[in-house]
Amino acid sequence: MTKRDLLLEIGLEEMPARFVTESMNQLGKKVEEFFQKENIDYGTVSLFSTPRRLAVLVKDVAESQADVHEEARGPAKKAALNEAGEWTKAAIGFSKSHSATVDDIYFKEVKGIEYAFVKKFLKGQPTVQLLPKLKELIEGMSFGKYMRWADYDLRYVRPIKWLVVLFGSEVIPFAITDVETNRFSYGHRFLGGKIQLDSPAEYETKLKAEYVIPNPDERKQLIRSQLKNLEEKHGWVIPIDEELLEEINNIVEYPTALFGSFQEEFLNLPEEVLITSMKEHQRYFPVKTADGKLLPHFVTVRNGNDRSLETVAKGNEKVLKARLADADFFYKEDQKLIISEALEKLSSIVYHEKIGTLAEKVARIRKLSSYLAERLRVEEETAQKADRAAEICKFDLVTHMVYEFPELQGIMGEKYALLQGENPEVARAINEHYQPRNSEDEPANSLVGAIVGVADKLDTIISCFAVDIIPTGSQDPYALRRQATGIVQTMLKHKWNLSLEALLKDSIDIVLSAGIGQKETAEIYTAVLDFFKQRMKHILEEKEVRYDVIEALLDVSIHSLAEVEAKAEVLMKRIGQPSFKEVAEALSRVLNITKKATEDKEIRENLFANESEKELYERYVNLKKEWKQDISAEERFQLLESLRPAIERYFDETMVMTDDEEIRNNRLAQMKELSRYILEFANVNLLVIK
Repeated sequence: MTKRDLLLEIGLEEMPARFVTESMNQLGKKVEEFFQKENIDYGTVSLFSTPRRLAVLVKDVAESQADVHEEARGPAKKAALNEAGEWTKAAIGFSKSHSATVDDIYFKEVKGIEYAFVKKFLKGQPTVQLLPKLKELIEGMSFGKYMRWADYDLRYVRPIKWLVVLFGSEVIPFAITDVETNRFSYGHRFLGGKIQLDSPAEYETKLKAEYVIPNPDERKQLIRSQLKNLEEKHGWVIPIDEELLEEINNIVEYPTALFGSFQEEFLNLPEEVLITSMKEHQRYFPVKTADGKLLPHFVTVRNGNDRSLETVAKGNEKVLKARLADADFFYKEDQKLIISEALEKLSSIVYHEKIGTLAEKVARIRKLSSYLAERLRVEEETAQKADRAAEICKFDLVTHMVYEFPELQGIMGEKYALLQGENPEVARAINEHYQPRNSEDEPANSLVGAIVGVADKLDTIISCFAVDIIPTGSQDPYALRRQATGIVQTMLKHKWNLSLEALLKDSIDIVLSAGIGQKETAEIYTAVLDFFKQRMKHILEEKEVRYDVIEALLDVSIHSLAEVEAKAEVLMKRIGQPSFKEVAEALSRVLNITKKATEDKEIRENLFANESEKELYERYVNLKKEWKQDISAEERFQLLESLRPAIERYFDETMVMTDDEEIRNNRLAQMKELSRYILEFANVNLLVIK
């Protein structure tokens, strides 16, 4: 069977950089799914993207669908034939529905029942007749944000400017809005021109000739090599921020790296200010010495060739100079601000209309920090530092620098606090309490920073839940998922022996006592606890903990997140061992019989009727004594594991549901007491044991 290549290119107005890679991958996935659904054989798939295009090149696409030979099953034989052995309407209708006759019917046995079957043959349609369906595929793409243009109903990431759909040398005809498919693409907006494509194989070569490198990996590697050349030529170190590199890669079609300089006097500014000015506002890479000292230079990437690079560099220098002059002014002005005066200004800044001002939020953070310090039994000096850090943790939000560069919140707070003589641990906590700021960041290292950070994030989450600002599948404007994950990561890092459930209940009381929201404590608690369990679930999944182990651990009361993590390690280590099955089955028998206990009753030793009851009771008493001590998750499981022989003998020799009500209730009471400790560890009934 002959084969052809397929090229699909969507030409667009410049897309936001953050959408380019994701949209390219989505288009490639949709095209592959299209061929699989239509039963069309195809070869390798190559993806391309620039700010102005998304493209897919599929090699060796079959000329037609594969022919289908299969069986179709119909009614059971007794429904296909009547008592006289004649074909019924069901059999006739079945054969007709598959373009056959009753003469084509044969019978086969399936699971002891005979059914009617016919051979089914479907001739594959020509691929060229199916490819116009790509129109629906293109129109059905999803994006983070959409726009409409002219009078068209189509909502898309940006207006479509051209469409190329080539199957071999043949154009597949269809139109989206008023743009018809053809064989013409376009090169670089300023350096290139219109490109006629006679076959898909020409795509990369012809675009490169018009100053477009359509392969994003090749474009990114070219940027890396250009940066490396600058490093070697000047003896620099150019730290590559991968996030910045990805953004730059998605705003250029033909990258050329160049460098510029700024006045050395600006090096007196904090390094974070300089780097933020360069990275966030100008998309520049900073330049450093081999020992990490910042130099008065920057590197940028031009969307074009190397013509007039000096002029381009001067233009960038002029823009950066203005930025840094502003930053220098802000830095000097901010140092005139007294922290107490900054705190007063928080009263006039509304955090959220339903939640209150920043000053009110800070007050709640202080209460939560005090609660955490008390529950963690920290030293008095640490508690005082946490209280001061909580009190001033948001003061830098009123500074000029943070207003201009929101990314520097906390960072500038630490620096300004040190300049005003605050304790170094307190100052560091102002910075650390925002951590982790993203998925790559670490939780706060210091205990003071961890306490204030957890308090701040808890207040945000519970306040938002109290006023119905709850994340949905696609919406999380206050980044509550990230903040909850940050709380979990912080508590795990510092191994806090702190009940999550108690923490949430007391935190809810603090928030509700401030008059936020109209919900009941129980409603908020249920929703927030489930929210945190989902975050813990994701973290355990990342650690490759089995799904059933996660369910078993999160189905019971969570006394400590660190303990949940430790118990997960214990179960993952044990669950593959041969003896674990017997242990789990023994503990499950206790849990299962406990379901029949209707009320709590005291265990009465005088009602024991055999030695196995006495033995299990003695084991229970020892378990109860040992369990109260500060022991590890491994030791707790060993205690439960040690019950197995006694449990097995107990059930071999003892009828729990005996007719004697008094004895029956006593035995159920013993089972119920044992189950409390089992469930304190995990709901072993949810473990999948092979």
